[in-house]
Formats: sequence, structure tokens, C-alpha cells
Amino acid sequence: MRILDRSVYVGPSLYARFPVIRLDLDLAKLEEWPTGRLGPDFVTALHTALPGLTEHGCSYREPGGFLRRMREGEGTWLGHVLEHVAIELQNIAGEAVTFGKTRSAGRPGVYTVVYEYAQRDEGIAAGELGLRLLCSLLPANLRPTDSVPQGWDWPEARDQFIRFAQRRALGPSTASLVRAAEARGIPWLRLNDQSLVQLGHGRYQQRIQATVTGRTPHIAVELASDKEETNKILAGLGLPVPRQELVQSAAQAVRAAQRIGFPVVTKPYNGNHGRGISIRLTSDEEVAHGFNVAREHSRSVIVETFLTGDDHRLLVVNGELVAATRRTPGHVSGDGVHTVVQLIDIVNQDPRRGVGHEKVLTRLELDAQAQKMLERAGLTADSVPAAGQPVYLRSTANLSTGGTATDVTDVIHPDNREMAERAVRAIGLDVGGVDFLSPDITDSYRRIGGGICEVNAAPGFRMHVAPSEGTARDVAGPVIDMLFPQGAATRVPIAAITGTNGKTTTARMLAHIARMAGFTPGLTTTDGVYINGQRTVQGDMTGPVSARMVLADPQIDLAVLETARGGLLRAGMGVSEVNVGAVLNVQPDHLGLRGIDTLEQLAEVKRIVVEVANDCAVLNADDTLVLKMSGYTEAKSICYVTLNPQHTLVREHIRAGGRACALEAGVNGQMITLYDKGGHIPLMWTHLIPATLEGRATHNVQNAMFAAAMAFSLGIRLDPIRQGLRTFDSTFFQAPGRLNVFNEHPFKVLFDYGHNAHAVAAMADLAQRLDVTGRRIVVLAGPGDRRDEDLVAIARAVAGRFDHYICRRDDSLRGRADDEVPRIQAAALREAGVPESAISIIPDEQQAIEAALNMGQQGDLLLVFADALVRSWKQITKFRSPGSAGEGAGAGAGARAEAASVPAARGVPAEAEAGVAAISLEGLIRDERGVRLAPDAED
Repeated sequence: MRILDRSVYVGPSLYARFPVIRLDLDLAKLEEWPTGRLGPDFVTALHTALPGLTEHGCSYREPGGFLRRMREGEGTWLGHVLEHVAIELQNIAGEAVTFGKTRSAGRPGVYTVVYEYAQRDEGIAAGELGLRLLCSLLPANLRPTDSVPQGWDWPEARDQFIRFAQRRALGPSTASLVRAAEARGIPWLRLNDQSLVQLGHGRYQQRIQATVTGRTPHIAVELASDKEETNKILAGLGLPVPRQELVQSAAQAVRAAQRIGFPVVTKPYNGNHGRGISIRLTSDEEVAHGFNVAREHSRSVIVETFLTGDDHRLLVVNGELVAATRRTPGHVSGDGVHTVVQLIDIVNQDPRRGVGHEKVLTRLELDAQAQKMLERAGLTADSVPAAGQPVYLRSTANLSTGGTATDVTDVIHPDNREMAERAVRAIGLDVGGVDFLSPDITDSYRRIGGGICEVNAAPGFRMHVAPSEGTARDVAGPVIDMLFPQGAATRVPIAAITGTNGKTTTARMLAHIARMAGFTPGLTTTDGVYINGQRTVQGDMTGPVSARMVLADPQIDLAVLETARGGLLRAGMGVSEVNVGAVLNVQPDHLGLRGIDTLEQLAEVKRIVVEVANDCAVLNADDTLVLKMSGYTEAKSICYVTLNPQHTLVREHIRAGGRACALEAGVNGQMITLYDKGGHIPLMWTHLIPATLEGRATHNVQNAMFAAAMAFSLGIRLDPIRQGLRTFDSTFFQAPGRLNVFNEHPFKVLFDYGHNAHAVAAMADLAQRLDVTGRRIVVLAGPGDRRDEDLVAIARAVAGRFDHYICRRDDSLRGRADDEVPRIQAAALREAGVPESAISIIPDEQQAIEAALNMGQQGDLLLVFADALVRSWKQITKFRSPGSAGEGAGAGAGARAEAASVPAARGVPAEAEAGVAAISLEGLIRDERGVRLAPDAED
């Protein structure tokens, strides 16, 4: 039994709408050994190791259901058992995960095991430890070789896992703040492996680190850490504080204690969590020892008056006391029968006690500090305390060392409440904890005494949200309300776009429209991450990492996420929900990869984007597979996009008041039209959109329709939508590899990244619609990891439409022989009736493009499908042939020449069209507020 493969999904995926881990598990010979055949001893041993499995209902949906499933009949298979074990291991580490499912992977003995996780590393470790536990319980003759190390001990391994998980989990304070944010619908991102968390998206974000917020003044944290200065400030305001002195040596500490008067306390100058504190010191020797203990945590040590009374933590948020807790150091109570060691074991049997912060309480430990406390009480670990005698194992009352907490918020005296609020305000903290000693918290300090020991920045919340006794307090809620007052924005609008073709162009169009509307958009695409039009990260950034990158940027107030198939299959989506989700089309591409073999399976992957859409799902009504996705979205509305104004379903949808974007014929050409709530909104003539080449590039017409429909669904006004479409062109700098035109040679060059039959066919159709006086030449290729039938389909998409075909391959062979791809496509062209004389096989991309450029003559049209976009575009623009422009010509000039050469049509002067292109290229764009914007392109 072994794990063949593992995938960690950070968000919505094929398996769930939340983070899950998928294991491909090979049972090998254990396929023949379900739990029923392994026998009751196996089930009993597993239940003994993980008693919590009792609560797993499984298909019976009631406690004990999973144990019943394992015992009845033939039982269940070990893949299913591993699923439950991985979940239960996370449960004992303190994570509330419940989801799992196991299915056959279609091969004998191989199963797909899926289970929910809270923290990535913890979830992975749970699967690995679960597998080892199961192997350890198998009979020796069935146990896989080397699956269990020599001397492996389950209890030790379990506790190590719990500690491992807790080191990576959010601490209890941070976790309570995150839960409070979730309860208010505020999104969050974990920014590191510790407690740094972003609440909210983009420009609306606030950050917390444990209970320090982005608004906590640095100077206040410094003051709280300086216990001497804090004491002086509070004393200066007349607040009750003990006398104290700062010392640097044991001798100084002794003299200070003598001046202050015994008993005293020694503590680190800038310590926390009760570390290094010694209390009730009554002799010079004890003070010297206390100094040495404190010195382990700080160069300087404070000696102060020992105040009698109970230890209280008073929590103040935004100037108001929100909780008060009495803390009791870790201890046991004698019964006259058991020894101290036995009493500790009895206390640790309390199910509320666990390792570290795993549970409400922490286990008691009989360590060196506990031994010291016993020695001071005249006891040993084997002593039998009298009935009712308290035996303290710690001098401080921190929960992390076994202390207990009792909520006293409802009974605190008003004077004590006011005192705590004044102390925290005096230091300047937005969230602060006052350590206050008082004989009776219900009585005023003015009458019975008491004093403030410390004011803490980043106070812990665990004692308040999960006290040992008393009422749990929502102390995280006031912090969230402080950071995000009622009505404050927390989310940016998010649009996600997927489909086989057109994603990048549509995403770029939408981001450009958003800029015209005054937004600062974050954009993820196949060539990088863009913030307000400027590329910040280069590369294919269409997965969850780039989505989080954009949402973490403090500038953005709108996000446009191109979402590719590969990222969805590898790691899921980077966000749990979007405002608007669009699926452009589902066409044959990438089939046969990562278990996706059919168009229907591919559609199921792309459907995830609209399944998580809240406000609107934008769907291509002309694509049957996309149209069917309307039954899977829970968005408030559906917007259909169609090139067919006679589409029956869309017509009925419009008549019912639904939203749609349709292409309608008019006297002046074709009009992109919006429908919504019975309204008919003519938006824009297609020939006024530069990227459509006067409406001839039908695929870009459709891309523009999707961009307009998504912008409208995001609430962007019509004028910015129109302005955005009019000023978005298909120059290489604005949309590299997406219908770029170069017109500076005697021949015209169309340059595109199309790499599947659907995209190639769209470009071939455009080549047929353009007026060409010479020949049509195409440079053709296909990715090496596509199936043979996909490469053949690409060749057939252009067959019979060109005068000459140059077949090449990409730089990356992806497992193919050097000339395998071009030979497959050349053979397909011959089978389609293309004569041998019209076909050239030139495997190298640069050589193939060079041959096409040398072949070009006056009036010809070259269609180049490229892979290395920047290199190939430079090769085209720098090519020089007889009759070409001078050495100074370049891509920008070519684009302007192309725009100026478009003949006047449909009543639009050529100068006007040229002016639109020039405005876009020169960056002379102004939004409705008159603010000059930079061009949506790279320099």
C-alpha cells in the first residue's frame, strides 16, 4: 500500500468548494483484504488508537456509523479507512475538518482518496501518518516492506504530529479573529507560516499578527514592552502600580529587594507569556536565583513589590473593557490518597486538556519548574497531599503552562473596569491586556488595594474565548468591528474568466474597461500579473498563487482573474467565490492530460468558475457545453452571450427579464447589444472596436461582448465600457500574441498564439475575410503534449485555405521527436488534399518564420502561429526585405499604419479610426474625471 500521487487544492476544485487533499493510493495486494477480512482485531486496534472514530457517521450519518461500516459484512477498503484516519488525526490536533470521499480510480487496487484539510503541511502529514498507522496494525504477512520503522511508537508519533500541527496552525488568538472575520463575511489570507493575516482584499485590507493590528502604534508596543517605563507612566497618572527597580546584576537585585521590602517579584525587563518570572521571593538567596532565571530571557531584570491577591487579565479593545478573567496557576488538589504524580495524571485525563493549544486547557507537566515549586512547598513528586490541599506546579497563571481561567466579566467592579481602560489608553494600545492583582475583583481597588503588574501588547484571547469556567466572550468581534466599522468595504469585485480560447484577450479588455471607469485593477494572465496596467510578475500566472498575489496588493480595488484549466486541475481556484464568473467556450485542447479525456470532463473543470459566482454567471449560449452550465450556478443572475440574435433560449431569457449580450445586425453594421430587466441597450458598433479589425475578427467581437457583459454585471457604467472597447487595440504591447497585425512590410503579417483547432480555425476564417491581392501563407504548429488527433485537427482547420503551409514545432518538444509534430501535420494536410508542393517542413520556429518572411511578396498575407512570442515578434518587426520601410520602422509604427490604412466603411471616416488607434498607442486617454491614464501596455 503506497501513495502514488498527491495534489493539494487550495480552493474550489472538482472535489469540493474548500481546501482538500487528493491522494492516489495503490492498495496492491491489500485490495483483496477489506476490513471484514482483516477481522475484528484490526478494527478494535484502530479504534483504540483513535477513539474519536466513534463520532464518524460515514454513510450511516450517525455516530458509530464508520465503525459499523468497517465491521459489517466484507467491511470497507483501506483507501476509505485512510480517508477517515486522516480526518481524525487533524481533529485530535484541534482542526474541525469533516469532509472526505474515496472512489476507485479506474485501475485495479487504485483509489482516489480525498479529504478536507485546514493547514497544508498538517493535512499532508495526516495522510502520511495515517498510512503508517494502518500499516502498523496489519498482520505481519500483509504489512508492506519498510512501511513502519523499527521501534516506531504510535503514542509518541501521535503527540509529535499534534505538536507539528500546532506549530503550523494559527494560534488561538489569531484563529478567533479569523473566525470572527468569517462570521462577518470578511475574506482573509494567511501571509506567512506564523500569525500574519490579511483581513479583506486589496485596498480595503487590514492586517493582524496575533492580536497586534495594523493600527496598533509602534510606540505603544515599545512602551508596553518596557515594563519600567510603563510603571512610571501609570504611576504618574495615579493608577495603582507596585514599586519597582531595574537591575543588571544579582547583587543589585538583592539590594533593590531590600529597599523595596520583601516579598518581591523578579521578572525579565521585556519578557512575555510569564516566562522567567519568580514570585513571593522572601530572601536574598531566592532573589539572586530569581534574577538568574529572569536573566535567561532579558539582559535587564525588574525587581518589584509582591502584591497579594488573585491574578486577573483585563482585556481592553478600542478603549473599552470587553472581558475579565481570573487566572489560577497550574495545580492539583490533594485527596489524602494519591501522590502528586498520580494527581497530575488524573488531572490530565480531563478531555479538555491537550498538548499545547490543542484544546481549551494544557496538560500539566512535572518538569524542573514544577519540582522547584514542590521543593518550596516542602513536597516531592511522591508526596501524598492532604485532602483539599492545593499543590501549585507553576508560580504564574498562564494557560500555556497548565493554568485555568474563570470569566469574571459580569462581576468586575466599575472602578476596576475604568482603571483598566485608563491604563491601556495611557500606553496607547488599541488592543491591550492589563495584568491586575486584586484580593476581590468585585470590590474597588481604591478600597481594598491591588495593583497593575503589566500592560500587554498582543494579549492572548484563549482564556476569554474558552475559559475553564464561566461565560465565553466574543472578544475577537470588537477587534473586527474596530478594524471594519459598520458599512466599511472589505472585498473588491472579482471577475474570473475561463474557456479554451479568448481568456487572455477578454481579461485584458475587462481590465482596460475597469481602468476607464476609474478602478485600479489587478489582472492575472498567461503572461504575467498586472497592477493598474503595469506588469509586476512575468510568466504564466493563471493559477491560485497569482490570484492571491493580486488580492494581497494594497493598491487594487477590482480583480480580473484569467483562470486556466491547468491551475484548476493542479490546485483549484485561489478564491472561494467571485462576483462574476464567465466561461467563453469549451473546445478540444489539453485532452488526454491529467485525467481529462473528453470535452464533457473538460467542461466540468471549467464549470467551477461559474459554480462559485455569486452575482452573475456569464455564459456562451452558442456553445452547448457552456450553455448547460446554467443548471450548476447559484449566481443571482445569468447573462447569456450570443452571436445569434435568433437564439431561441436567449430570446425567452430576455423576455423573462433576464440579462444577455447579443450581436444584432443594423443598417450601419453589427451592434453589440445588452438586455437587462426588459431594457434594450445598444452598446457599440463592432467596427468601432479596433481589436476586431472593422468587425472582421469575429472571435474578438465575441471577446469584446464577454468583456462588456462582465463589466456591465460588475456594475460599471456604459460610458466607460464603450470608452474601454474603443481604446483597446490588438497591438503586441497591449495583447501579445492575440491577433497582432504588422503592416510595415510589403505584405501583411497576422501574428497569433493559437494552439488548438478552434483558435486556429478562427484565425483562418479571419484570413479568408481580409482583402488579399496576393497569396496567403501560414506558419503552423501544435504543442508536443497534445494527442495526435489534436495535431491533425489543427492542420485540418487551415487545409485548403492557404496557398502555402510551413509546418514547424515548438522549442519544447514535450516528449516528441524533433520533427514529429510538423510531419504529423504535413501528413494531415496531404490527406486533406493539399498538394505536396504547397507544404514545407521546417522544424525550427525561427527558421520557419524566416522562410515565411522571405517568401512574402507585395500584397501577400502571412499568418504566423508562434510559441516564443517576444522572440518571434521581434523577428517579424526587424525583418528587412526589398521594398520595406527604413530602419526606423517598428511595431508601433506598423500598428498605426495598419489603423490608418483601414478604408472608410459603414459611415466611419478612416481618420477617425486612425485617431482611435493613435490615442490608444500614445496613452492620451482620460477617464470621466479628466485624469490622464498611462496606456494599458508595457513600454
